[in-house]
Amino acid sequence: MLVTGKEILDKANKENIAVGAFNINNMECLQAVIAAAEKKQSAVIIQTSEGAIKYAGLDYLASMVKLAAQKASVPIALHLDHGTTYETIINCIVSGWTSVMFDGSHYDLENNIKYTKEIVKVAHACGVSVEAELGRLSGVEDQIAVDEKDVMFTDPNQAKIFVQETGVDSLAIAIGTAHGVYKGEPKLDFERLLEIKSLLKMPIVLHGASGISAEDLKKAIKLGVNKINIDTDIRLAFKQGFEEVLKNKPEEFDPRKLCGSAREKVQKVVENKIDIFSLNI
Repeated sequence: MLVTGKEILDKANKENIAVGAFNINNMECLQAVIAAAEKKQSAVIIQTSEGAIKYAGLDYLASMVKLAAQKASVPIALHLDHGTTYETIINCIVSGWTSVMFDGSHYDLENNIKYTKEIVKVAHACGVSVEAELGRLSGVEDQIAVDEKDVMFTDPNQAKIFVQETGVDSLAIAIGTAHGVYKGEPKLDFERLLEIKSLLKMPIVLHGASGISAEDLKKAIKLGVNKINIDTDIRLAFKQGFEEVLKNKPEEFDPRKLCGSAREKVQKVVENKIDIFSLNI
């Protein structure tokens, strides 16, 4: 069943647990996420970036996810990850996305509030939930690229002002995670997370969670994170599935066997993440 991100995250916030938000770019990754969610009887958020939309097509992604959600016995939300343009966000809302993220983190606080507020007004009028971001994560994800020198952790007091002014449904914060593959061991600012959660008491989002230890993820959930984004781990699993087939059978060229193996690897990764996040229906 297709539901809003708010419906899933409000439940997670109330129960002090987290839900996995998994990025997809093709049919196999979508099937893997849905199969894992069904097996674990867990709600999930299917995420599509602007890069995924450019690659697979807005209509194709919308149709695939809607069909998958219709057949699923667990709640599924379709979320736009890191929406940077008004046009993209509106197109997603019109095409059936039930949740959108406006990433205004590269703006100053005043303009981030201004533009986020405009998105919230339109999205809420259409029954679509909104995630925003305050602070900047390092690393690269599709069109989003931030150098380490430009990283900015989320200020708790600014977060409170931001949420009051914009009316967003969830907030992505920067506490030490990064997009992409980590170069060293990440160190999360748990005290900052606890302060932000105590001030906002709303669903908090952790981006760049691929590569974060299960121990740190569980601690982050205990302190108030309710949505955890996973992208890089899915890509790495997909690659591994391809490589295993070609290593054992270099002459293989059947895309069903190559992609089938990749799909199995992705499903295992998603199942493992769901076990850590523990959002059971």
